Amino acid sequence: MADSLVIVESPAKAKTIGKYLGSKYIVKASMGHIRDLPKSQIGVEVERNFEPKYITIRGKGSILKELKDASKKVKRIYLAADPDREGEAIAWHLAHYLDVGPEEQCRVVFNEITKDAVKDAFKTPRRINQDLVNAQQARRILDRLVGYKISPLLWKKVKKGLSAGRVQSVAVKLIQDRENEIKAFVPEEYWSITAMLGAGKTAFEAKYYSIGGEKKELNSQDDVDRVLAAMGSGPFTVSEVKEKERQRNPAPPFITSSLQQEAARKLNFRASKTMSVAQQLYEGIDLGKEGTVGLITYMRTDSTRISPVAQEEAKEFILAKYGPTYYPETPRQYTKKNANAQDAHEGIRPSSVLREPEHVKEFLSKDQYRLYKLIWERFISSQMSSAILDTMTIDLAAGETVFRANGSKLKFAGFMKVYVESNDDGTTEEDKLLPPLAKGDSLEKQSVEPKQHFTQPPPRYTEARLVRALEEMGIGRPSTYAPTLETIQKRGYVAIEEKKFVPTELGELVIQLMQEFFPEILDIEFTAHMEEELDFVEEGKEDWVRVLDSFYTSFEKRLTFAEEEMKEIEIQDEVSDELCEKCGKPMVYKMGRFGKFLACSGFPDCRNTKPIIKDIGVTCPTCHVGKIVERRSKKGRVFYGCDQYPTCDFVSWDKPASRPCPECGSLMIEKRTKSGATLQCTKCDHKEEAAEAEDQSFEIED
Repeated sequence: MADSLVIVESPAKAKTIGKYLGSKYIVKASMGHIRDLPKSQIGVEVERNFEPKYITIRGKGSILKELKDASKKVKRIYLAADPDREGEAIAWHLAHYLDVGPEEQCRVVFNEITKDAVKDAFKTPRRINQDLVNAQQARRILDRLVGYKISPLLWKKVKKGLSAGRVQSVAVKLIQDRENEIKAFVPEEYWSITAMLGAGKTAFEAKYYSIGGEKKELNSQDDVDRVLAAMGSGPFTVSEVKEKERQRNPAPPFITSSLQQEAARKLNFRASKTMSVAQQLYEGIDLGKEGTVGLITYMRTDSTRISPVAQEEAKEFILAKYGPTYYPETPRQYTKKNANAQDAHEGIRPSSVLREPEHVKEFLSKDQYRLYKLIWERFISSQMSSAILDTMTIDLAAGETVFRANGSKLKFAGFMKVYVESNDDGTTEEDKLLPPLAKGDSLEKQSVEPKQHFTQPPPRYTEARLVRALEEMGIGRPSTYAPTLETIQKRGYVAIEEKKFVPTELGELVIQLMQEFFPEILDIEFTAHMEEELDFVEEGKEDWVRVLDSFYTSFEKRLTFAEEEMKEIEIQDEVSDELCEKCGKPMVYKMGRFGKFLACSGFPDCRNTKPIIKDIGVTCPTCHVGKIVERRSKKGRVFYGCDQYPTCDFVSWDKPASRPCPECGSLMIEKRTKSGATLQCTKCDHKEEAAEAEDQSFEIED
């Protein structure tokens, strides 16, 4: 008969742990938090040292009764919620409800859900960490004060359904600031000159480097003409050859933010999807004969630290599979990425490197496999030797000018044999070979091509870029990134266009009001400092009530001023030229999660809505009558279809080109990557550079 009750958050986690612990343990799930602040009121007694008024979450009554009944049948209760602030708070609320005393050694934590890790954790239970609980409680109360004090004001003065928050408001401001940068950006002209040079049967490119012994930028046609005149008509002569080895080191194991960024770049996952799939891998997957196993360590972490046991297992695996040259002389140690990073958990890694992705693929869904493979490869590569590249730089003199050619060749793959971190511009490091040349060699000048470029504005934020920006600024924590991105879209403060965030008129208005009346909420340094204060609470270095009090004193004054001085703003809908086909009233433009759409001005009597159809100027290749228009799916993804639908069912995810394939006459489509755009035939192998991309140069954000 069971003598212990173990409580975790989810049924999946309960199922996995239950198999490890055996019949002496009853394992049940609380289904997340059991108590919270009430939704109908602020729920915080500010005058009583910010005392929270917790209530049982609606719908949790039957779960709590089940847990209470089970607790009466056992001698001991273990609380095994996740190993972070939220998990500690869940355990604390459960302990309060089940009358578990503060001195009880009831708290069990593990960073991975494997048999050994779970059994070891139950050998060393501890008391609930009140500092962790206070840090979570302070954050919850802080966010409640901001949200429940400012939001009603925005409802009253602007529009119902609006909200404000410490992290979400900063995120919207970052998006708005970037949009302002783009609008204010003035393109600057610059030029490049590329020479195609021949060395025997080999040809390679060299680019203009200097004139008259000085590096001078090419900012105009006149600058280019001076260089061309100074080159003379003679051949190019090798003036210097530099050869050296360059090492490239692997990226560290994933933390929450880097996992979200890399999954966005390589797998096209939204941040919320990444966390959802990672949660499944963490809580446990049924691997057939091996049973249910948690495949990765806890996925909410900002530490790259790895346990000695995991490092040793990785070492043995690398030596056995790849050989001694692929393992560094000393194990790799990764330090904190920034001073605010917490070191309570390890980086995200597979619970065992011996479970290679291909070995467990049959037990995983497509998304689970892809994310597990990404995590496994990143971790293995992080423990491997550096890659070695042979690089060559050749300077070539032509009259008074110098052109430079750079080449590289992968000499030893090292970690790159397993995994290479991607980047925001989509470029990869490939071999770029140069012919063997010596000082004094003459080269045939095949062509010289000047090219005009214009600098580009900074790019809009993708989810990955925004997560990285928030992390680098110390805004939010691993558990807050994904929900923040979801919230700012739900509120209609931002829309997504081509996978990038664009501020809406509503978002701009709210940020203007926040900037005027609550500037500290939008102040990055202030918000980052508050995160640091919460960290100090967690570490037992700061009192949570003092942290809240220091914030609320000035916040209350701001609030009083805003209630008196903020003017009511009536948001006027922009009227379109279209009439509602159901009631005849004008259709107006509304902003939704995925951008603008048309809605009937007779709402709520008439609830007719329809997408804004954009004609791209291409005749339908199927019916040859209709026009191809841009549409959006229910999930906001752009696609292209015939305006004669349903009579004509032509549809394409890729944008059709305005002209047919020059070789076979079939439909051409536009394929866009971060490095440019190409036109590809849908029938034959014909491919060409898109005209609009032929003469552009992009300055990519690092």
